[in-house]
Amino acid sequence: MTFEEFQKEFAVIVPINVAWGEMDAFQHVNNVVYLRYFETARIAYMQAIGLNTDLANAKQGENPIGPILADSYCRYRRPVTFPDTLHIGCRISELQEHGFVMEYQAFSEQQQTVATIGNSRIVMLNYFTGKKEVIPERLKAKIAKLQSS
Repeated sequence: MTFEEFQKEFAVIVPINVAWGEMDAFQHVNNVVYLRYFETARIAYMQAIGLNTDLANAKQGENPIGPILADSYCRYRRPVTFPDTLHIGCRISELQEHGFVMEYQAFSEQQQTVATIGNSRIVMLNYFTGKKEVIPERLKAKIAKLQSS
C-alpha cells in the first residue's frame, strides 16, 4: 500500500516521530509503545467527532456519557526503529449498539509500508451510573460524516 492509498483509507491520521527512548533491548520500538500511539490516534478521532473524552468535564456537564476502552489488539508486522515517523491511521470499522470497534494502522515513512496494525473495542458508558449506554444517533451521524470525507 502506498502512502496515498493509506491516506484515503483513514478518517484520522496522526503523525508521530519515533523517539530514541521508545526502543527496547532488541533495538526496535517496544510493543507497549504502539498502544500509546493508537491511543493518541483514538483520542484525535474522538475529538474530531466531538465525543466527550474528559471525565471531570462529563461529570460537571449535562452529558455524562463517554467512551471506555474495553480491549485492544496489536499485530507487529515489521520492526520500527529510530529515526522514523509513523502515521497512525484510525477509523471505526464496526458500529455496535453500545460502542464500536476502532481499527489502527501505523505507516512507516522509513519503510514505506504499514508496520503495525491493531484494533480496540470502545464501549459507551454513563459515568454517573457505570452502565453501558446506546450510541446516540447524533454521534452516529458525526461518525458517518467524518468517515465519508
